[in-house]
Formats: sequence, C-alpha cells, structure tokens
Amino acid sequence: MVRRTRAAMEQTRALLLETARQVFTERGYADTSMDDLTAQAGLTRGALYHHFGDKQGLLKAVVDQLDAEMDERLRAITDTADDAWDGFHRRCRAYLEMALEPPIQRIVLRDARAVLGVGSPDAQQHCVESMQHLIENLIEQGVVADVPAQALASLIYGSLAEAAVWIAEAEDGPMRLAQATTALELLMRGLLKDHGTASY
Repeated sequence: MVRRTRAAMEQTRALLLETARQVFTERGYADTSMDDLTAQAGLTRGALYHHFGDKQGLLKAVVDQLDAEMDERLRAITDTADDAWDGFHRRCRAYLEMALEPPIQRIVLRDARAVLGVGSPDAQQHCVESMQHLIENLIEQGVVADVPAQALASLIYGSLAEAAVWIAEAEDGPMRLAQATTALELLMRGLLKDHGTASY
C-alpha cells in the first residue's frame, strides 16, 4: 500500500512538472494562473502546494529539470567527440544554440531570470567545475594555452551564460545567435596554444 501511494505521489509530481513545462513555455510564467495549470493537469491546488509549495516553487523545479537535461546533453557532446578540442568547441556552440529552444528560451533564460533572479549558485559552480575539468585536459594535451583553468572556465561560462540570455531576449534570436557564434569563434581561436593545431 505504501509503495502504491509513493508511486501515485511521484506520478502526480511528474504530471505537474510536465504540465507546467508545457504551459510556461506556451504562455509564460506571469500569464499562467495556478487554477489554469492545475485544471489542465486534472489536479487540485492542494497537490501543487504539497509538492512545490507554490507557483514559484513549481517554476524552480521545472528550471532544475531543464538544467539537468541541458547538462546531460552537453556532457554527451564531449563524451562522444572525436577529440577533446572538438567536443569542447561543439559544447560551447550547443549551449548558445539551446537559447532558441522554446522551453529553455522562455522558462530558463527569461522567466526564471525575472522571477528567481540569478541561477542556482550550486548549478553555476557545477558548470564552472565541469568546464574547468575540460580545460585542464586541453592544457595537458597542449591544445590550449597554459593559463589558470578555473579563471578561464569562469570567464567562458560567464560569457556563454550572458550571451545565451542576450539571444533569448531578442525578437530576432537567430540573428543574435549568428552574431554570438561569430564572436565565439574568435574567442575559441584565442584559446589555442598553436592556432594551426586544431580546426574551428
């Protein structure tokens, strides 16, 4: 009995997340009422309060879910790349390209920033540490210039994060993505220890 109850609770939570993700993407956080959201999910306000506390708590949970999915996709790029530099380069480009995907654009880069403020410090630290590890590997291979990896990771992560927001906020996002990608290529070239050793 306890097992079925736990499973039912997990199903309810997953349904609320799925519904919120869809509705926040289509309407935006501000234009989504809790009554509309729970009605679309076929649930009550009580279920939302129980699992997430309030509408803002639900937004944070959706953002955490999207962040985890983005991280998994980015890790897959570096894990399956032909070489470390190619993986790092494509990972940076992919992060910018995600800024035009509707759920990420609307929920993560617009609404979450406006409602929740800056991102989770833990999530940001994780991103910097992950990038630092990749950079350390590239330095050891002699591909990237020998500089403090943590400083470089913080710089690149900050640049990518701000550029993604800049892309997401634009009426003509594809144009900004193209501009940001051009700028990224310049930044990438500047990282290389020998500009002739890698393609970009």
